[in-house]
Amino acid sequence: MEDLHYREYKILLRPERFFNPQQFEVFWKKICAIAAKHKVNVETNKNAFQRQVREVLFYDTNDHALYKNAFILRRRTFYTDGWPDPAHELTFKYRHPNLDSAAAIDMTPHLQCSAAIKFKEEILPLKDSLGGMRSLYSHNCVLISPGLELNQGIEHIANVFPALGQLRSGASASKIKLVNNLSVEEVQVNVGTFSFGRDLDAKATIAVWRNRASETPLIGEFAFQTKFSRYDDLHAKAKKRSEDFFLDVQTQEPEWVALGTTKTALVYGLGKAVTVGHE
Repeated sequence: MEDLHYREYKILLRPERFFNPQQFEVFWKKICAIAAKHKVNVETNKNAFQRQVREVLFYDTNDHALYKNAFILRRRTFYTDGWPDPAHELTFKYRHPNLDSAAAIDMTPHLQCSAAIKFKEEILPLKDSLGGMRSLYSHNCVLISPGLELNQGIEHIANVFPALGQLRSGASASKIKLVNNLSVEEVQVNVGTFSFGRDLDAKATIAVWRNRASETPLIGEFAFQTKFSRYDDLHAKAKKRSEDFFLDVQTQEPEWVALGTTKTALVYGLGKAVTVGHE
């Protein structure tokens, strides 16, 4: 477990609950009340409800060869005062419920640009009921403004991400395009920090995804992420407090929680044909 340096807890939220911007604050107050019951210290950021807008795009082949093989290719563009920033973020990840499978994938890119490799455990509710938890293991490579054209074939993309070489023969000739022709508008607030004790802290966010073309709400998400040097060094009591808090958010605020899998799975599920991934 030494290569795991992040634990990110995620709960999908019903998008209809965010019918105006003040709902971010309404939900955060509920979260803070639950944290107090668990003796979790909460620090709310000075500009906690300053909304950040980003465009999120997913790319895959027509038959979703990447997603079916647990790969995700996502481009995220940040906006400032309504205008896109010149820099963008390209994330290539392998996400799988099996730790060894995720750890075995070499995510090192063959491209000269700013890159960060992150290996994290994502803690999610159960797919069909509240009050539980399950894990996905996400091996990520994040590139900042790479000079990579995304309307090329997988063979071209695999020159940058050799991990794609494991795809079945014939897939390398397939071109990639925008998944389900969907452009997602993400509105996010960086609300604050949780302290679970024993130096285990987590930065918290609340986000809503909308169809950028129609402004139709798609899904919301509450998330908080911890970072550590070694997984085995996590203090048992602090770790349990973070998990108990995560479980209690689900059961105490069920009218806010949306059952399902992940935001990515929702995007892939919007097509005419259902695509089943590993999430």
